[in-house]
Amino acid sequence: MIKVENLTKNYGAFKAIDGISFNVERGEICGFLGPNGAGKTTTMRILTGFMPPTEGRVELGGLDIADNVIEVKKKVGYLPESTPLYGEMRVYEYLDFVAEIKGLKGSARKKKVDEVLETTYIADRRRSLIRSLSKGYRQRVGLAQALLNDPEVLILDEPTVGLDPKQIADIRSLIKDLSGKRTVILSSHILPEVQMICSRVLIINKGRVIAADTPERLSSKFAQAGQFTVSVAGPVESVAQAISNLPEVANVSIASRGEANGMETADYLLESKSDADPRKSLARMVVERDWTMLGLSTSQPMSLEDVYLKLVTEEPSAPPAAEGEET
Repeated sequence: MIKVENLTKNYGAFKAIDGISFNVERGEICGFLGPNGAGKTTTMRILTGFMPPTEGRVELGGLDIADNVIEVKKKVGYLPESTPLYGEMRVYEYLDFVAEIKGLKGSARKKKVDEVLETTYIADRRRSLIRSLSKGYRQRVGLAQALLNDPEVLILDEPTVGLDPKQIADIRSLIKDLSGKRTVILSSHILPEVQMICSRVLIINKGRVIAADTPERLSSKFAQAGQFTVSVAGPVESVAQAISNLPEVANVSIASRGEANGMETADYLLESKSDADPRKSLARMVVERDWTMLGLSTSQPMSLEDVYLKLVTEEPSAPPAAEGEET
C-alpha cells in the first residue's frame, strides 16, 4: 500500500531524513517510533503530500506522490499532532465544513458526517462548541475529520498525546477498530500502546530506519541475541571466571548466590558474542570440572520499550531538530 524508497529531506545543512526505505502493507497498523528530532513528523508530512522530499520516491496505493499529489491526498486521512480545529464552530458545523472542502456534496456529505460522528462516538456532542470540549473529545473530532474522505490510508501523529488514561483507552479502541479496514501509520511515544495495537513497528533515529518488524519478533530477536541464565553448583568465583573464559561469552555476572547439599550455588547471567551459542561449551566445561548444572534457560523476550531504548541509546545522539521538525 505504501512504498518508500531512499527518502531524504534536508532543512538547509541539516538532514532530517537520511535515505530511508520501508513498506507498509494494506490493512496494517504500523507504529512509527523514534526520539524527538528523529524525522517522524517530516516523514509523515511527506507521506501526506504536505511537503516534497529532497530526494527519493513515495508510492501510495500505486500512485507516485510526486506526480499525483492531489489524487494521493484523496486517499489519505491525516491527524497532525496539533489538531487544526476552529474553537468557535460547533462539532457538526466544523465537520460539515471540512467535508465540503474535501469535495463531498449534498446528501452524501450529510450521510458521511453523520457516519463519522457515530464512528468516533461524538454524535451526542454534535451541537457542542469545539472550544468547550475536553482534549479527548477534540482528538475524536480531529480523527473524525481525517475519516471524512473515507481514506485508504490514515496517518496519525501522536493521537493520544496529553490525554488521560480513560481518553487514551478510548482513542486506542477507535484505532484498533480500523484494523484491516484501513492502512494506519501511528506515531506515539507510549510504547506499551504501540505494542498493544500495532501489527508492525518501524523505529527511526537520526533520520534512518534502524529496525522494522512485528513487536513480537523484535522482542524475541533481542532475547535470542544471546542472553542466558545458568544455575551451577560449584565454587562461585571459579565458575564465574570459567564462564567468562568461554570463547562464545561476551559478559557474565552473578545474579544470586546460595547453597545446596553443602555446595555453593549461584545463578549467572551471561551474554553471548554476536551469532554465538555458548550452551554446548558451557555444558562441557561444567562436566569437565565436576560441577553440577542446575538449570539453563534463555532470557525472556524484551518488551518493545526495552528494545526501543536499546536501539536508540546504542546510537550516537541525534542533533537538535531543525525548524519545522518537531518529532
